[in-house]
Amino acid sequence: MALNASTNLPYSAHVVAELFSSREFVEHVSTKAGGTLTDFTVSGPVGAAFTATIERAIPTDRLPDLVRKFAGGTLSVTQREAWSAPDADGGRTIDIAVSVAGAPVDVKAVQRLVALGDSTIVEVTGEVTSGIPFLGGKIAAAAEPFLGKALNLQADQAQAWLDRRS
Repeated sequence: MALNASTNLPYSAHVVAELFSSREFVEHVSTKAGGTLTDFTVSGPVGAAFTATIERAIPTDRLPDLVRKFAGGTLSVTQREAWSAPDADGGRTIDIAVSVAGAPVDVKAVQRLVALGDSTIVEVTGEVTSGIPFLGGKIAAAAEPFLGKALNLQADQAQAWLDRRS
């Protein structure tokens, strides 16, 4: 299943990158999504190319029964992000891989921070897959709306967070 989301934030790409790589903000978004941030690491300086690893515990009570059968009561979700160095105008590309322990779902996505002066377009494209024969398509289709909502939640919360700080 394909993931596609896009939003415009009235803040520079540098400010958005700093926010998206902030433990405090990632923990806030995790809580808003109903989960718990269990680990967060950033390797390398945020002003250059770096990697981030985000681990969350997500309750499965709002997921479809098909997903809960494989996952139980809680999902352990690991998100690995490989951030490019900023380009000349401050834009970034982030390669994202999400794995879910105990559930046959994988996500590969690319998030782009497209710099437009004092604003940034945040674009995400990707795909949700599942390796279970015969049921994989159904599992991926069930997971995709929840993952899409999580990506949109990050952008919505970024806007509110930065507005409060301005």
